[in-house]
Amino acid sequence: MKVAAMDVPPAPPCLLDMGLFSIGQINRLPREQMLQVYRHLVPLELVARFGIDPQTLADGEGRPLFECRPGLASVELSLRHAWDAQDPVLYVQLADTPHNQIEVILFIVNDPYAERFDTDRLPDGTLTYFGTLARNIEAEVRAMSAGLMPGQVRRGLGATRRLVPVLEQFVTDLHHDAFYIQPLAYHNAILFERFGFAYVLGLGRMEWIHRQFAPGGLLSALLDGSTPFRRPGAEGSVRGRAWAIHDGILGEPYSGVKMYKRAGIHAGIVTFPDAAW
Repeated sequence: MKVAAMDVPPAPPCLLDMGLFSIGQINRLPREQMLQVYRHLVPLELVARFGIDPQTLADGEGRPLFECRPGLASVELSLRHAWDAQDPVLYVQLADTPHNQIEVILFIVNDPYAERFDTDRLPDGTLTYFGTLARNIEAEVRAMSAGLMPGQVRRGLGATRRLVPVLEQFVTDLHHDAFYIQPLAYHNAILFERFGFAYVLGLGRMEWIHRQFAPGGLLSALLDGSTPFRRPGAEGSVRGRAWAIHDGILGEPYSGVKMYKRAGIHAGIVTFPDAAW
């Protein structure tokens, strides 16, 4: 996947000239230099869209909108459109793997002006961790009805296609030719397929899921209306399948899937042909 030069900021000199290979090495740079490196992971589209200063990533009063929380071999980055915003516009978590690869642990893009659905917490404030430890069913039903996917608290911005080439450029400048990611949900894997990712693990599982959602399949038969997330016809869309899987229709959590993206290469893998979103 090639993008115009304006879509990807030029790599900072410390990446190209200092022989950096890992997140851990970046984290050991002086604080300001480290921040300058990680600022290049913010797509210019988001900066322009919300009127954020592209040099400082601060608001008009000089308050920082970009936050960086480094670990030994990992980093959490977040960008807010306003200093006091509840949710970040962009959240990215990166880490080195034991095999000296770069892994994207998580990334989230939110529309800060869209309605918020509290799928991430119970009414008493207990965190659900994307519905893996607990579920706010009422909020999930409302989110699903509004067109959101499992794990979303707000509508997205459609910026993932901009973030992927930024990540490609970042890992290339760290002297890698690919980065890795573990999709948290079925729809994430389908989205990553569209952006050219291939599978390290889980291709057979994804193909099995598609077969079993076909007429006469095991999963299709379980779309019996027994819950709001298992309505007949849900098999026909990515969103319908994703919510049914989130609801436990597989009989086990969605896991065991790992993907990778080679810089500049589209893998061409499709496990849900002609999918409606």
